[in-house]
Amino acid sequence: MSITDLPAVNAFLNGVSAVLLSFGYYFIRHGNIKVHRRCMVGAFISSVIFLACYITYHSYLAYHLHQGPTRFVNPPWFRPIYLTILLTHTVLAVAIVPMVLITLNRALRARFDLHRKIARWTWPLWMYVSVTGVLIYWLLYQKFPQK
Repeated sequence: MSITDLPAVNAFLNGVSAVLLSFGYYFIRHGNIKVHRRCMVGAFISSVIFLACYITYHSYLAYHLHQGPTRFVNPPWFRPIYLTILLTHTVLAVAIVPMVLITLNRALRARFDLHRKIARWTWPLWMYVSVTGVLIYWLLYQKFPQK
């Protein structure tokens, strides 16, 4: 494994997070709090590992290779669509960090009334960020690899 494998690892970690978020939602809807908690903690852990890998990869590009992030240029007709997905993903990825921390903190402190209030917003945004993370990888490295 090398540093160039990290985008695929990141997509995998985002996918794991999305799957665990889905299962966590399912289990809380069916009253299984114990398994819900495990799924959500697992989603949190996979997201933290993702963040570490993401920072490592982009730091390596910047400091060792003197490169910026990969630019989506081709096909030109799809660029506005890609940039819209990337922009919403990036803005929500920044916004979701404190939301996840607050939601997790409230659950761990057994403040379930407050936990539910913010989790109603946190879950769909976190799911969107996780799924679009996989989509961005697929678009940028698989469907339309940039030269």
